[in-house]
Amino acid sequence: MIIDKDGNTTIITQEKASVVELVKKLDTLYERFRNNNIIVNLTTLDKVTLPEIVEFLQLSNKHRSAKHSFVIVTNKTNLNETPDEIVVVPTLQEAYDIIEMEDIERDLGF
Repeated sequence: MIIDKDGNTTIITQEKASVVELVKKLDTLYERFRNNNIIVNLTTLDKVTLPEIVEFLQLSNKHRSAKHSFVIVTNKTNLNETPDEIVVVPTLQEAYDIIEMEDIERDLGF
């Protein structure tokens, strides 16, 4: 797991361990980046299944309820099957775009 910071956004890139292990690590380390927007980059993994995406749901809901963005980046899953409660996009640029739009919505009070 590689953790990078870009302004008020933390980018977490998963390289080797399973998604379930990553979610457990994120839960453990959550206090380190709870005040930042979070991008979870899974593009280095060969395949990401729908149940693996759903593993992030509780963490995503917790983070979004604290008025921060939580975006998963992967192009290895069917984006049409992902639940609406979790944001999944195919590229890092789209993740940044989502965060920017959500920041504007929060500033406007939506």
